[in-house]
Amino acid sequence: MDEVRLIEVKEEILADNVKVAAEVRERLRKTKTMLLNLMSSPGSGKTSLILQTIAKLKDNLRLGVIEADIESKVDAEKVAAQGISAVQLRTGGFCHLDATMVTQGIEALPVKDLDIIIIENVGNLVCPAEFDTGAHKNVMILSVPEGDDKPLKYPLMFSICDVLLVNKIDYLSLSNFDMSALRKRVLALNPGITIIEVSCVTGSGIEDWTNWLKREVDIFKQSK
Repeated sequence: MDEVRLIEVKEEILADNVKVAAEVRERLRKTKTMLLNLMSSPGSGKTSLILQTIAKLKDNLRLGVIEADIESKVDAEKVAAQGISAVQLRTGGFCHLDATMVTQGIEALPVKDLDIIIIENVGNLVCPAEFDTGAHKNVMILSVPEGDDKPLKYPLMFSICDVLLVNKIDYLSLSNFDMSALRKRVLALNPGITIIEVSCVTGSGIEDWTNWLKREVDIFKQSK
């Protein structure tokens, strides 16, 4: 009997993705266009945060958005209605974006005319953390109703991000969410992460977030 060959499909896919992701980063570095990957669970407020970000920064930064969803294009339509260049990537069942998918989105945007492109990744705390999109910065949202124990359950996601946005803090008084415990758990995984508390309903903390984003875009544009 012939020997059966074992192929580690995931390893090969990830290796290919790393190469494409590096190409995406270099391509956008040449146009001084920062790419930001926004990840979270479904319903945590990614689209709401993007709309708040647009409202605060559209007069200061040229923004583009890549929306990812398994089926619908509702979120991209909301962004486009604000006068922002938006592309919808319909993943057709994939639970994440990879660098090849992001490349397709980039090619549909006026990249040279943009300061920053925000990716709204598929709602998931597992797969998106494993696939490099080519982003220069990774950001995740954790909403208060999800609980403060998520760093214990999904450590990789918290480990790879530059910023954690704790959204829906207007729910804090209605829950047993322990912000101090969350911060301790997150910083144990990722001591360099920036944690910002926000509410897309009240607007609390949004300026802290957009100030961080403006600073990072300025730093990126000045880098070689």
